[in-house]
Amino acid sequence: MIQANYADIQRVLTDERALADAAEAHGTLTGCLCAALGYRFEDWLLEILPEGRAQPLAAATLRELYSETSGALRAPDMDFDLLLPEDAQSIDARAAALAQWCQGFLYGLGSGAVRDAASLPGDVGEIVRDLTEISRVGVDIAQTEESNESAYAELVEFVRVSVQVVFEELEPVRDQPSSPGAPLH
Repeated sequence: MIQANYADIQRVLTDERALADAAEAHGTLTGCLCAALGYRFEDWLLEILPEGRAQPLAAATLRELYSETSGALRAPDMDFDLLLPEDAQSIDARAAALAQWCQGFLYGLGSGAVRDAASLPGDVGEIVRDLTEISRVGVDIAQTEESNESAYAELVEFVRVSVQVVFEELEPVRDQPSSPGAPLH
């Protein structure tokens, strides 16, 4: 369970002139943790910040998010959560953030040990294809607000569980040194 608040992380990233918003940055972190052996906090900062480093208070906040995310992925109780805007935000904003989260996750996978989607173990290839589709998600204006909220909640839960499956399935891949090849992204 991530204790970090989306708005707080977004504020930190904006102040640090980040290359990604909070959802995409968290997706990138999660994808890299799933695919890269020994992925460090400093590696993540190099991905999301122009200079690859943050001011001390910002770095502490981001390090906490890194630690919480890494710990949640490794925990046996499936306590991992996506860093997304709170429910008080519009469904449009939350759907856009979910799409950005998925884009970041796919980028993170491609930056790690995953080079060829065809060689992914188990259900991971199908999950990658599904997350690619979700990265293009939008709100259906022909549907009711309740219907869109329900669809959004289902997608978030699907992504949350899928990420945990990817993390578990890629454990053997993370244990191998990277081999050259075409990146996934």
